[in-house]
Amino acid sequence: MRMRWLWVPLFVFCFCSNPARADNRVILRTTLNQQALQAACNPPLLPSICTVVGGLGDPLGQLFLITTPLDLGSLLNLVGNPLGIIDAELDQLLSLVGGLNQATQPYPASLSDTTPVTYSGSTVWDGYVNQPAANIVRVSAAQSTFNVMGRGIVADIDTGVDPNHPALKAVLLPGYDFTRNQPGGSEMTDYSGAPPPPNTTNVAQVNQSTAAVLDQSTAAVLDTNPQYSAFGHGTMVMGIIHLVAPQAQLLPLKAFSSDGTGYLSNILHAVYYGVQSGINVINMSFDMKSNSVEFSKAISYANQNNVICASSAGNDGVQETVYPAAYQSDVMGVASTSDNDTRSSFSNYGDAIVWVAAPGEGVISTYPFSTYAAGWGTSFSAPFVSGAGALLLGLDPTTNESKAAAAVAHAVPVGSGMGNGRLDLVQALQSVAPSTGNTADFGASVSPTANTITAGQSATFTVSIMPSGGFNKVVMFTCSGMPTGASCTVAPSSVTLDGTNSSSARVVVLTTQRSGFFSWPRLRVQPKFGPWSVAALFACILLWVSLISSRKIQPLRLRFLLPCFVLFFAALCTSCGGGVVTPMPGKGPPGGTPAGTYTIVVTGTSGNVSHAASSQLTVN
Repeated sequence: MRMRWLWVPLFVFCFCSNPARADNRVILRTTLNQQALQAACNPPLLPSICTVVGGLGDPLGQLFLITTPLDLGSLLNLVGNPLGIIDAELDQLLSLVGGLNQATQPYPASLSDTTPVTYSGSTVWDGYVNQPAANIVRVSAAQSTFNVMGRGIVADIDTGVDPNHPALKAVLLPGYDFTRNQPGGSEMTDYSGAPPPPNTTNVAQVNQSTAAVLDQSTAAVLDTNPQYSAFGHGTMVMGIIHLVAPQAQLLPLKAFSSDGTGYLSNILHAVYYGVQSGINVINMSFDMKSNSVEFSKAISYANQNNVICASSAGNDGVQETVYPAAYQSDVMGVASTSDNDTRSSFSNYGDAIVWVAAPGEGVISTYPFSTYAAGWGTSFSAPFVSGAGALLLGLDPTTNESKAAAAVAHAVPVGSGMGNGRLDLVQALQSVAPSTGNTADFGASVSPTANTITAGQSATFTVSIMPSGGFNKVVMFTCSGMPTGASCTVAPSSVTLDGTNSSSARVVVLTTQRSGFFSWPRLRVQPKFGPWSVAALFACILLWVSLISSRKIQPLRLRFLLPCFVLFFAALCTSCGGGVVTPMPGKGPPGGTPAGTYTIVVTGTSGNVSHAASSQLTVN
């Protein structure tokens, strides 16, 4: 016991010899309980070493947030270890803003489609349900094919949610606000302005990466005030999860403020709180560049409790290591793709952090004040995968992180550094759907779903074939719908399925360039000589030779006979089957491929079974 207090003189010296400064926030794992730790922080007759802010909810009751005037090194090196420290780290401050992701104009047309439709019992906008991103990952097809609408509880560690949004209200759980340490996960507690007027059709930018249907005055307040740099982020993420899995319950865990900042300690607390509340999926649309021992432990705890985890890969547009996406044994990192299945320029990449990709440009989702917005960023890609986890739970209630990761790995290839490819919900669900009693069959999809080129260029697509019911036969490809002057090739021309895994082929549509001048038809003589034609030609040659040899023919008449013979020979060839040859399909007329939008259809056929998939090709 005497040794325990040998540190006191050293501490007094250090404390008194340094000028006053702001206390450090430290995440501390200790052998002491909270009461004992509080006593150790405040030794009798001496200055306080630290202040215990509170426990962070780990199951062993060892993890606390403290504040201290000491730096981390001095705290760890206190003689006798009076705080019972097992490990300690500084409390990092994360931010949801500051990447390369920016809202770009023109804003998506779907954002202006306010037609009311019913979706899983709630009235929502048609532009939300039927947006391009939902069609790309095949939300509707997955729900209808496998009769799943989501199951379990999906938690989102974020800025909170608008608890009164009509699209979300029916499935929202109360949640918790870790920024204020109080029940309720509402992000409306961060908004101090006046309520905006309803029924506006105005679309305006509300922060760097978001454009919302909101009156201009309210939008201007949000866009110009740093206090609201990330306002609405949580409501939008929740809306995308709900779009994919509308019957899953949503638990808002508010660890970030509306300015986009959030402490790691609150994130840790949110993870432990969520797991102990019985969640099945955690969405984490944030990233940090520094590893954390305690964050890794928290995520591992979630994994041990069969929680599915998805995280955004970051918006710096580089190949870098960020967390929690880098915890690949426990988390699925998600990158962003465009509607054309290319990597978004702002999206981080690299197989060390990316497990799969999903659309992240102009994604339409719910926004506070009962309206909708379009968002750009990997933050809005990750919830597609979290929603996929809830759909998978509908097929198999025992789905955990490893099972979910294996399922979503059945994806559409989109290039290097993008993990297993772009999320395809049908393929993911098909990989775990029970095959007993199912008729052997296959499905087809084409990506990207749209492409734009200039006449003379080629467009490349990928056709994917997914077996079901153990289908293991050869599938042959054909394509149709090409514009005039265009050709289509599929390589390989066929694939052999193994009954489980998908196969793909490359589709190239080649167009021809249009000339800027009028082009005459190109004539080509193509004689087809028969026996009589040969005899007549031979007789003509003998006559010509005899005429030349005769000295009785005047030179003038000779010059006259030459063109006559040429005309006769041409007429003879034409009458024997020659003439103008029509350009072959795919070679293109002299005028090139006309401008327009065309539906390219790729059909896979195996015996008497065939399935087609299509993509829109715009030729400028």
